Amino acid sequence: MVPTSGKQYEIKFDGYSAVIASVGASLRVLRHDGRDLVVPFDSAELRPAYRGCTLAPWPNRVVDGRYVFDGTQFQLPLTEPARAHALHGLAAWISYDATGWADDRVTLAAWIEPQNGYPWRIGIETTYVLNVNGLTQTVVATNQSESRAPFGTGPHPYLVAGPGVVDDWTFSLPASSVLNVTPDRLAPVALASVESDPSRFDFRQPRRIAAVELDHAFTDLHRESSGDTEVRLTTPSGAGVLMSWNRDCPWVQVHTADQPDADPSTHRIGLAVEPMTCAPGAFNGIPGVDTGLLVLQPGSTATASWRIAAIS
Repeated sequence: MVPTSGKQYEIKFDGYSAVIASVGASLRVLRHDGRDLVVPFDSAELRPAYRGCTLAPWPNRVVDGRYVFDGTQFQLPLTEPARAHALHGLAAWISYDATGWADDRVTLAAWIEPQNGYPWRIGIETTYVLNVNGLTQTVVATNQSESRAPFGTGPHPYLVAGPGVVDDWTFSLPASSVLNVTPDRLAPVALASVESDPSRFDFRQPRRIAAVELDHAFTDLHRESSGDTEVRLTTPSGAGVLMSWNRDCPWVQVHTADQPDADPSTHRIGLAVEPMTCAPGAFNGIPGVDTGLLVLQPGSTATASWRIAAIS
């Protein structure tokens, strides 16, 4: 029988090993020399909290599930009932098929079919590759419809630095701006400098997360000479995990996995770092903010990628 999380694809290279589950093209396990780099889940488990899945055709939230595109208003199913939003796209629970699988890589493909609220057919192909630089995931989306389509993508890993919980780890995030949200529904409000609340939002210099609670999107990212942005999450010993991505993702969501009441066993056990091609609320736009929304013309494609690696 196929496990609850779908077919399992294990890949290895040197000290790295990963398992990709076909439901949601989810990164179920990533380890280096036996050490977890992401919060794993069991193959027989119903994937918790979008852990490791590939988000498309939008990451994050569409507020109220409503948006207007090319003069037409659409209503999406509300998949985040507590806040009444459409959360993390339509691909999280579809099953992908393997189109290629070798020792160090796997390529999975699926279709987002036209449906109420999103009447476009989008082909999604994602490839996971292991090498000396860690695990790279690349997503390629193709609009197979006769009209242009709004689109965004991103991953949803919960990074693990090592022993302990989020409070114990040191975090660096080279972002100058944060998207403020309403406290109850996390609906986007306006862009602000991280200096507006530095003890909460400014991680441009590495510091311990401690009791900080985040579920926010950041932008105005510093880029290395390679064009990549890199975040680091480390233990007091200096070991940990890094994540990097290029200009395809001008936004990143950071979530401290606060679950004190809903599920105490997962409370702050990993830090969600989600590079995104567009901002939360991009389908409706945010006044004065470049949300990065992609618009796919018929037959056109969009590509985005990111990398996770061990810090030894």
